[in-house]
Amino acid sequence: MLEQYIPVLIQVVVAIGFAAAALIFSVLLGKKGTPNPTKDSPYECGMLPLGGPQPRFAVKFYLVAMLFILFDLEVVFMYPWAVSYREFIATQGPVILGSMFSFIAIVTVGYVYAIKKGVLDWKR
Repeated sequence: MLEQYIPVLIQVVVAIGFAAAALIFSVLLGKKGTPNPTKDSPYECGMLPLGGPQPRFAVKFYLVAMLFILFDLEVVFMYPWAVSYREFIATQGPVILGSMFSFIAIVTVGYVYAIKKGVLDWKR
């Protein structure tokens, strides 16, 4: 059974050998660069790198992202339900339909809450 893994072992050895050879030849044959303060500074599209590393995002961005996740998960749960509902309708039809209506009701409550809080008001 171990002889079936010999081609995989050979491929791993060849890949590691090729990577090591490429690095060694690059070090031996490549040009040596001299350190320079201008070359060592980060390049930002021709502008001097001033300011913090990242701008701060508004809270609105996170609220919209959470709403996207909420409604994306709704679709993720509803699609398999819709596909498999046809198989279970004979035995457990009302239970499955009731569970989906309760799920949609919970998501609707979240949507109404978001509207009341003004999350979808883009003028703020």
